[in-house]
Amino acid sequence: MTALSAFFYRKPKLRLGFLLSAPLLWLGLAYLGALAALFVTAFWHTDAFTGQVVIDWSLDNFRTLFTDAVYRTITFRTVGIAALVTVIDAVIAFPMAYAMAKLASPRTQRILVIAVMTPLWASYLVKAYAWRSMLSGNGALSWLSPGYGVTATIMTLSYLWLPYMILPIYAGLDRLPDSLVDASGDLGARSFRTFRSVILPLTFPAIVAGSIFTFSLSLGDYIAVKIVGGTSQMLGNVVYDNIGAANNLPFAATVATVPVVIMLAYLAAVRRTGALDNL
Repeated sequence: MTALSAFFYRKPKLRLGFLLSAPLLWLGLAYLGALAALFVTAFWHTDAFTGQVVIDWSLDNFRTLFTDAVYRTITFRTVGIAALVTVIDAVIAFPMAYAMAKLASPRTQRILVIAVMTPLWASYLVKAYAWRSMLSGNGALSWLSPGYGVTATIMTLSYLWLPYMILPIYAGLDRLPDSLVDASGDLGARSFRTFRSVILPLTFPAIVAGSIFTFSLSLGDYIAVKIVGGTSQMLGNVVYDNIGAANNLPFAATVATVPVVIMLAYLAAVRRTGALDNL
């Protein structure tokens, strides 16, 4: 054991590779392997008579997905809801994060960070059903949404994922030197000019980092839509319905590839902003 320890001590890169081999193997099998199985299954189909999965390679599932007007509408609705939730959370989160990072005392900062994280410790279903109660006909916020539907879904998702936007922006603003803001004021810039020319450009990667969470989580959500969405559907609901009632696993896999491809494209687009360094 002494000789083995000495050997790994002399080779730090080999030691690091040995320590990371187990988690990387698990990542490759459980995560990347599952994604590979998902993409492969999307090219199969289900026998209409027996309901069994038939390993017969074709693009029929993708053809149905892109040519059927219903699925196109659901896809655009899903992307639109995810984008709108991201924008709403960014607008709400930025002033909150700025107050936490630049205006609050160190003690108050810690209290506010805990307050922002507290909703994450509560059950997802409890929070979603709480919004269902508030948006019901006699609920406290029934005047905000005309019944259950897309508006109620956007409001619920915006609440659920707001902490994931606040915390990255807070971290970005906390790293922003106060001297830059003071220098902008000394040079005669007003508050809005300082925000537009100094604060926003330097914290933009943090905003994009938060958007990765809110956009991806909204893109794949289906439980909140079931609870407050009424008759509206998102891509996650189509996947769920084809796994359960329709028993069409290949088509469910086909639909599930859409959010994955969208997020890969989004990550490729934001990689140059430095947002991934803020995660």
